[in-house]
Amino acid sequence: MLDANTKTQVASYLQKIVQPVEIVVYVDDGDKSREMISLLHDIVSVSDKVSLTERRDPSERTPSFDIRRAGGKAGVRFAGIPMGHEFTSLILALLQVGGHPPKLEPEVLEQIRSLNGSFHFETYISLTCQNCPEVIQSLNLMAAVNPAFSSVMIDGALYQDEIKERRIMAVPTIFLNGEPFGQGRMTVTEILAKLDTGATLREAEKIAAKEPFEVLIIGGGPAGSAAAIYAARKGIRTGVVAERFGGQVLDTMAIENFISVKETEGPKLAAALEGHVRSYEVDIMNLQRAEALVPGEMIEIKLASGASLKSKTVILAPGARWREMNVPGEQEYRGKGVAYCPHCDGPLFKGKRVAVIGGGNSGVEAAIDLAGVVSHVTLLEFDTQLRADAVLQKKLFSLPNVTVGTQALTTEVTGDGSKVNGLTYKDRATEAVHHLELEGVFVQIGLTPSTAWLKGSVVLNKFGEIVVDSHGRTSVPGVFAAGDATTSPFKQIIIAMGDGAKASLSAFEHLIRN
Repeated sequence: MLDANTKTQVASYLQKIVQPVEIVVYVDDGDKSREMISLLHDIVSVSDKVSLTERRDPSERTPSFDIRRAGGKAGVRFAGIPMGHEFTSLILALLQVGGHPPKLEPEVLEQIRSLNGSFHFETYISLTCQNCPEVIQSLNLMAAVNPAFSSVMIDGALYQDEIKERRIMAVPTIFLNGEPFGQGRMTVTEILAKLDTGATLREAEKIAAKEPFEVLIIGGGPAGSAAAIYAARKGIRTGVVAERFGGQVLDTMAIENFISVKETEGPKLAAALEGHVRSYEVDIMNLQRAEALVPGEMIEIKLASGASLKSKTVILAPGARWREMNVPGEQEYRGKGVAYCPHCDGPLFKGKRVAVIGGGNSGVEAAIDLAGVVSHVTLLEFDTQLRADAVLQKKLFSLPNVTVGTQALTTEVTGDGSKVNGLTYKDRATEAVHHLELEGVFVQIGLTPSTAWLKGSVVLNKFGEIVVDSHGRTSVPGVFAAGDATTSPFKQIIIAMGDGAKASLSAFEHLIRN
């Protein structure tokens, strides 16, 4: 199943295993079982520290396999064939169960080890989801470190009956001891924050005790990362407050216009950004949400945790989030048929009817991707024509299971109380109201700046963007801004990085002159 080059790479990684690892696979006579066994035989063939045992047990999810220390209990399980984005999760699980130390700060590892109880996690994923591996790898690591944890990855496309029974319509969806725990991308520290109720308070106390910064950056996306690097290189005391380091880039699938890098993926770029920032003396405060900015000689940033920070200068780079339709039913059925990531959640709608809202590049790309999975796609665009690139439109109109409607104003998402069952829209040309019966709605209408918390402290335009000048200066002395949350035109990763660098240099200039 694995080609020769991949086997060679796997072999080099598995040399790092410290203690023997046993894979126990549960199979039947089906095609997926044979495919899983083929993959596992390839893994075992390149390492003398990994063994394979086949079992047939109707009480177990089939096909699936456990990774356990030889003679130990099962802690990590894959109920699905971990290829695509999840192949890395498989290799890391083998290494960590085999005793190779995980790359985590000692205090975080100690926090995992100190948790008592029984923590059985089940995570439903799709193999095309770029957010799922973060969750799987985090939970697998915790299971490898603390025997009180166990983690099961479940491929929703393979276990459709469970998807229906548990009414799962978005991935990743996480259950803890049979009860809903979370949905969406989660890191080790985010999971720990939910399990360890005292962690938030302890972190807030640590943050409140910090000395003032010379530059404090709000946001850990491309703009914030660039600002942090440029500030740190000046040798000044630099801090970063990020709700999630990487920002919107984490939710981006393919990136093909980042100059000098022909092709990459959002999570990979986000990891590279964080690694670059951490190579300097930058105080990163992740999983912290800014709630208020108080101008003054020392600018104060108040956090949702109750802590506050002070700095001589501040660079605002809070980025943007998915723009919502703001119609009845959207919030009620979010994660129950209303989705914002076609790459992540598309496989859950196999053979079903869906709508895509938005006729720009994102919307048309989503419709094209979904058309290969679902039975039918209806794309609705508010404008009189699609705004996507011509090459994308040509591909879209060539697909037999896609219907396109323009001048369409979505007015309501309908459902049966537990999941989406339709969508209502008005034809702006005729005023006629139409209702579509469908199972999913993918919203692709752009982004909105994450600036609501700044109202009344810095000047925003009518779109909620932070008004900046050519140097990234805002209306408040000592406060600068960069990236997608500002009036800077063209929301692109490379432009956000340039904005971040510019704002950082402007902040340094401000410090020198004042």
